[in-house]
Amino acid sequence: MPRLRKRNRDRKHLPLPRPAAAPRWTDGLSDVSIAGDPTAFPHLARTDLPGHPTTVAGYARLVREIAADRARWEPLVRYDALTRWYARLETGPGYEVWLLSWLPGQSSGFHDHGPSAGVMTVLQGELTERALTADGEGSRALGPGGVRVFATGHLHEMVNAALEPAVSVHLYTPGLVEMNQYPAATRRDRHRVH
Repeated sequence: MPRLRKRNRDRKHLPLPRPAAAPRWTDGLSDVSIAGDPTAFPHLARTDLPGHPTTVAGYARLVREIAADRARWEPLVRYDALTRWYARLETGPGYEVWLLSWLPGQSSGFHDHGPSAGVMTVLQGELTERALTADGEGSRALGPGGVRVFATGHLHEMVNAALEPAVSVHLYTPGLVEMNQYPAATRRDRHRVH
């Protein structure tokens, strides 16, 4: 029977090094000490970026900029035969922006936006807004280029009453957390109270 040899029998047995203790942040290791002061590198501390909007004018400006940047939103557009299609485009401190598409006949139903106010514009096609006014129900056609601002508590319905699909962008501030729907009877009662 062949004799088995231990391969490492001639090597000296050296003790294995002990792993060093894991560094603690209190030892001075931090993001700044490892990577350096971010303000020392202009590409890490840019000051040329636009600030987030905080006013109605700023929100309207952002909606116009998004509308003008067709390459940003057009590849995202989808259509759904059963319901309006939507996708969140952007969020920021205190606001969010949504892209919506509407096939002919699709409607949001009468609704409000809870505690949110908003700014919207039509990007292509045409939408009809039906809203409650002091004189009753009013409606207006919204086409590309116009900006519609609405306050908290605004009760309205958006409808694609045209024969072509429509696309719109909506900014809500604060971000949309509720959308209360109102059937026709409730809509009339709510108008009488105001």
